[in-house]
Amino acid sequence: MHLRADGYSPNTMRDPEKLEAETWLVSGGRPEAAGEPLNAPLVAASTFRYGADRGYSRNEGSPTWESLETVVGGLEGGDATAFSSGMAAVAAAIELVPSGGEVVYPDDCYQGVATLLQRGAEQGRWTIRKLAAEDTAGWLAAIDSAAMLWLESPSNPLLAIGDVAGICEAARDSDTLVAVDNTFATPLNQRPLERGADVVLHSATKYIGGHSDLLCGLAVTRSDAHTGQIRLSRVLQGATPGTMEVFLATRGIRTLAVRLRTAEANALELAKRLQAHPAVVATRYPGLIDHPGHELAVRQLDGFGSMISFDLVDGDAADRLCRRVQLIEHATSLGGVETTIERRAVISGQEHLPAGLLRMSVGIESVEDLWSDLEQAIRS
Repeated sequence: MHLRADGYSPNTMRDPEKLEAETWLVSGGRPEAAGEPLNAPLVAASTFRYGADRGYSRNEGSPTWESLETVVGGLEGGDATAFSSGMAAVAAAIELVPSGGEVVYPDDCYQGVATLLQRGAEQGRWTIRKLAAEDTAGWLAAIDSAAMLWLESPSNPLLAIGDVAGICEAARDSDTLVAVDNTFATPLNQRPLERGADVVLHSATKYIGGHSDLLCGLAVTRSDAHTGQIRLSRVLQGATPGTMEVFLATRGIRTLAVRLRTAEANALELAKRLQAHPAVVATRYPGLIDHPGHELAVRQLDGFGSMISFDLVDGDAADRLCRRVQLIEHATSLGGVETTIERRAVISGQEHLPAGLLRMSVGIESVEDLWSDLEQAIRS
């Protein structure tokens, strides 16, 4: 620790347990010695001179990775490991499942996760079983037999709310691992490790990066043993993140709080207006008081997020809306500053969804401009 001549230690306040999350987002993971840069620099190096703990970045990481890992680990209350993508982090987490073990996962979850689990089951690596996110009794019963519970709440794209807190706490003293995909909620709205989860996953491509310009993932663990296993998976699979991508993710996460709260406010207003529109068949947003999971979301989340899904009468109507929006971007992915929309039933593996379902990631634009664009696209 560097001390100034007057004895002041610049590290005194940089403790995530002593700071509000909004402050840690800005201050965490920065260099602290006098003369160092204010921001964590982009260290473009694969190898380092012998004589210290770091020799090769694939094995020991890099200062650029560690900055992002420090910020996210501090937010979630564990040790974060950065990966080349969210799916790379997912694959490393699922490697914690012993051969032949059962993985229980939601019937509405990210399609990449569902496909990975299904392929592994076909290869005999594990067995799988689906449960509805809202079936709390089913999840609690599964603790006795499952090797891993894979939770995702809010779910993607139906925005179902599962009892993450109750399930994690019930499994805390069992041998069953609990992994939670926290991408939609972000660490600002939900911190599953505090409830007893073993692994928390993030696609940093989404809200953490926030600008639709990078691919990156993170796995956050609360035990040294799991951290070691996750990091060994990164080493052996070579799923290391790009230096520029991690640098951009660190820069992006600094503004996560202001981006998320603005987007959430926009999403709630748009959800209310969509719900009242005669051409909209169904609107799903946990902040709506008649959402089936609203009361649980109020108890469990610190915010309702910025994802909305809503249905038009059929796939043709949904496709026409996607073609006619002018300000809202017709594009996949989510969590950026810009609002994006897409019809999910055209995605391979999601054909079972309502044909007219549109998933919308609400950004930080003026809510009135967003509504004008949506309304004209629906009307026309």
